[in-house]
Amino acid sequence: MMIVAEEKGPRLLKRKVLGRKDVRSLKEEAGSLLGSVDTKAVSQATLEDGSTVYIFFKEAILARKKDILFPTLINSAIDDLPSALVDMGAIPYVCNGADVMAPGIMEIEGELEKDGLLVIRDVKHRKALGIGVALYSSEEMKGLKKGKAILNLHYVGDKIWASIN
Repeated sequence: MMIVAEEKGPRLLKRKVLGRKDVRSLKEEAGSLLGSVDTKAVSQATLEDGSTVYIFFKEAILARKKDILFPTLINSAIDDLPSALVDMGAIPYVCNGADVMAPGIMEIEGELEKDGLLVIRDVKHRKALGIGVALYSSEEMKGLKKGKAILNLHYVGDKIWASIN
């Protein structure tokens, strides 16, 4: 009989408690992405894929990937970010880490700035599927007919998601 080890989500390679100076610096960089979170007990963990999650009282509400700081999908601050609503056919691709292509975007809510953060949502239920970076402004994106429009940073089912659920 062969025993197979059950995989239990991503491994945390390093975890450390942040000092006051580091917390202050993180708060300044995060700005409104933190909302009204208490920042007295903050730790940082590095995942296998190189991304970093910031844990505030046992909740990973911020992450960093490719030197971009962004809210995780459990952070209530995502409700204040602009959104790109994608068609139902794009959902499996987004949830597998694919960047969002222009033809899959059905609607934009709020004003997108080039290189700004946004929430990727499904058009039918408006559920948050991912956090991305706009490669174009709202006006430019509305005129696109083809090509990549949003860089997918964090999505349902990725290593960050698995570490917070």
